[in-house]
Amino acid sequence: MPDLKAPPARDWVMGYPMALATVRLARRHVRHRLTTWEWTGDIDDAVLVVSELLANAVRHGRLPGHHVWLRLAVEEGAGLVVDVSDPVPMFPGFDGGFGAAVDEGEGGRGLLVVRQLTVEFEWFPRTGVGKTVRARLAEGARG
Repeated sequence: MPDLKAPPARDWVMGYPMALATVRLARRHVRHRLTTWEWTGDIDDAVLVVSELLANAVRHGRLPGHHVWLRLAVEEGAGLVVDVSDPVPMFPGFDGGFGAAVDEGEGGRGLLVVRQLTVEFEWFPRTGVGKTVRARLAEGARG
């Protein structure tokens, strides 16, 4: 019998316009979704991670005629998976580690925050167009 990965216990996907107002709207959606699912992780941390990843995608991944996509998935015993997909295939400055350099000025700190709040942080090209940035947050009792 092949070892098949179980589908996520909960899975939700939403497309948003490439606008800064998207970030505020998505924060409300994420908070509502995770509360409804009774996710046992830190919802405030999850909302912050989504906010930073979406803001980054809207600022740097904007192409006319495209949307940014958000996916939340709760996998049994694996916490929360946050995927943010945009149409730009590159992720300049991402080194996959926790010690990436911060841009000069105020920009660039959001990804450092994401790295501190997650147990896994990666990106990969999407088939067809763009990339997906994935962050995993631990499940567990909220503090």
